[in-house]
Formats: sequence, structure tokens, C-alpha cells
Amino acid sequence: MQVVLEINNLSKNYGPVQALKNVNLQVPAGTVYGILGPNGSGKTTMLGIIMDILRPTLGYVKLFGETPNEHHRKKIGTLLETPNFYHYLSGKENLEIAAAIKGVANPDIDGVLEKVNLAQRKNSKFQTYSLGMKQRLAIASCLVGNPEVMVFDEPTNGLDPVGIAEIRDLIKKLAREGKTIIMASHLLDEVEKVCTHVAILKKGVMIASGHVDEILVQDDVAEVSADDGHALLQALQVMPGKTNLHPTDEGRMAIHFPPGTANLAALNQHCFNHGLVLNYLQIKRKSLEMKFLELTNE
Repeated sequence: MQVVLEINNLSKNYGPVQALKNVNLQVPAGTVYGILGPNGSGKTTMLGIIMDILRPTLGYVKLFGETPNEHHRKKIGTLLETPNFYHYLSGKENLEIAAAIKGVANPDIDGVLEKVNLAQRKNSKFQTYSLGMKQRLAIASCLVGNPEVMVFDEPTNGLDPVGIAEIRDLIKKLAREGKTIIMASHLLDEVEKVCTHVAILKKGVMIASGHVDEILVQDDVAEVSADDGHALLQALQVMPGKTNLHPTDEGRMAIHFPPGTANLAALNQHCFNHGLVLNYLQIKRKSLEMKFLELTNE
């Protein structure tokens, strides 16, 4: 599979502050790759280096297997901050200006507006657009020239639930059309819903990367308790099929199982066979937030 983006030992220092530390990443063509991390983790710095807005302190970036140049970057549509559209011009007029700035000959403005579901409002002034419509016009501006790759920085930031859903649907639509999409986000839910792959940054360090289903796996977690806590721990340590075991803040024991494999009846029988009567037994699904906190905590 073609690699669209390759990052090798990338570091970026701002004086004594190291924003990125020896980051390595490969983005295959046709994927929706989420760069996930809390604010201040280095996501925007990474995207800035990819698009040659910032210079790395160490390391290098390759685009389409080659050292990047202007030709490579013309194949990428970027939304790193909200474009400065003219409020008194229509959506179509704003895109015509964007095409002229990019030097795109014969741009398919109507087709792009159709793609982002703004065709019916193409002649309305930008100042009459909702926040979601403005963001979709920004993505339309990225699409002018039909780039192969899209790079978005927090594409749903500041939007209401309807606007967020619209942008998510648009990203999925672009992915189905074969676009490679690289998007930075601090929202786990956003990445889980639209991305095929994810890389997690913490304070400039890449701590995990791979397929979403592998990185953000959701365990089944059963919580149990019994009067004899020591005997319960000994019994659970020999429980087959578990992946982890630890006490909870409520004084119970949490037993982790691979997704979809927790069996409360079998767990209860196992404890009974070891002479224990449980006074608490409940299944819980591990949240993505919990997984994210585990990956990014101190």
C-alpha cells in the first residue's frame, strides 16, 4: 500500500520547550488517520511541519515517498485554521477567489459546493451561514483543485451537535471517495467514529499508533466483591480468560476480559467453586475515555 505521509524522528523545540520528541509515523493512502491528544500535545505543531509552515528542529517528512516540494503540497488540501472568507460575498464567490489564489484553472466550484451540501446556498452571503455551513465552506475551499489528501486541525471545534454530525458525515463521504484524511483532534468520540487509524500524542511523544480497533480496544470489565477480600483475590488470580485484574476505588475487584467475552455466570460459578459467595457482580464496558486516560496519564 502506498504511504502518503512518512514522519521520521521528528522533533521541534521552541527554546527550552520541546513540542515534538522523535516522532515517527506512516499514513497509508486511503485511510482516515486521527492525530489524537489533549491540548498542548503537539498535534498542531506536527501538522504545521507537514505543511511546511514550521521547520523541524530534527528529523524529516516525506510526502508520497519523496522529499516534499510545492508539487506535492498542491496535492494536499489543508484546513489548519478558519480561512478568511469575505463576509459580504457569496459562498461561490469566495471559492472562486480561493481557486484564483491557488492557481487552479477551471475549478469545479458547483461540484465542490454540491459535495459539501451547500449547492442550494451557493449564492447566499457568507455572513448568513451558520457555523456548520462556514466550516463546510472551509472544507470546500480545501477541495478546490481536487487534492488527494486532506489535512484538518480540529475540524469540529466550536460546532454544535448538528454541525459536528455534518462534518463527520462529510469526512466519511470524502473517505469513501478515496481521499486520504489526516485530522488532529482532542475528542476521542470524534476519532472513534470517523477514523480508521489513530496516533496518540502526549507532550510531544508518540505513545501509540495503529488501527483504531487495536489502539482504542474496549475491554469488558466485571466488578465483583465478597466478604473475604483476600480469598476473592486468590480465586480471581486463577480465573481463566481474563486480561487484567485490579481493585476499584469502591473496594471491589475489577476483572478485564477481551471485548464481548465476559461471562457473568461463569465468573460467579468460578468464585462459588472456590468457596466464595459474591455480594456484588456487575458487567461494565470500559469507556474510550478510560482507555485514553490510561494511555496519557502520568
